[in-house]
Amino acid sequence: MSRTEEATGQTMRTEYPFVLPRGYVDAQGRVHRDGLMRLATARDEIMPQADPKVQQNPAYLTVLLLSRTVTRLGGVTDVGTDAIENLFASDLAFLQDLYRRINQEGRTEAEVSCPACTHPFLVDVAGEAPGES
Repeated sequence: MSRTEEATGQTMRTEYPFVLPRGYVDAQGRVHRDGLMRLATARDEIMPQADPKVQQNPAYLTVLLLSRTVTRLGGVTDVGTDAIENLFASDLAFLQDLYRRINQEGRTEAEVSCPACTHPFLVDVAGEAPGES
């Protein structure tokens, strides 16, 4: 425990569980939906900038950032660029949004409105899928 944690009694959250909308399908056809993303470090953000793939195609930066910060996809604990490249577009977009939320905004909640009464409330987008426990 750091001195800051001792003084404030708080710990810093550095890992965020998530559930993908569709799921990563591995080479054996198994679907992996639950995962874990850690906070990005300065190195995670800097190192990919020098990668030749990023210099040729700046959009590839997303793949490298996610492959460095997604630490688990279901039973897959060695999440590399191949896994990220093979995600469905909706899952890639979900992870991009989660990355932005936890690394830039420091939270995983999104404000939504009830479709019936329009009352606003917060939903944790990194939480479990509806109907799961």
